[in-house]
Amino acid sequence: MKKVIVMAFAVVVSLTTFAQKDKMHKTDTATSVKAKYCCSMHPEVTSQKPGKCTKCGMMLTKTKKEGMKMEAMKMYTCPMHPDVTSDKPGKCSKCGMDLSESKAKMKHKRD
Repeated sequence: MKKVIVMAFAVVVSLTTFAQKDKMHKTDTATSVKAKYCCSMHPEVTSQKPGKCTKCGMMLTKTKKEGMKMEAMKMYTCPMHPDVTSDKPGKCSKCGMDLSESKAKMKHKRD
């Protein structure tokens, strides 16, 4: 009888542990999608793409996290189309010009 009680307790503990891990995993994946651009005047207005704020019409800027990511890695942009970026040198997909190293990275190299 003692063994049955111990086994039942072990089953209940393991089930509640696995249920908690599954619940935590679901919330992590739901919040993993983050906005890359936001309005400086209205931080609640966010977007995955550059554009204009729906409230005031200002251009959306990169979030602080995206800005730090851009500084940490080498980025190449088109001189004519700043929205075209790549982590490798190459050609612009819109106009065919050579991508150049982004200005933020070049300023950092001079210091």
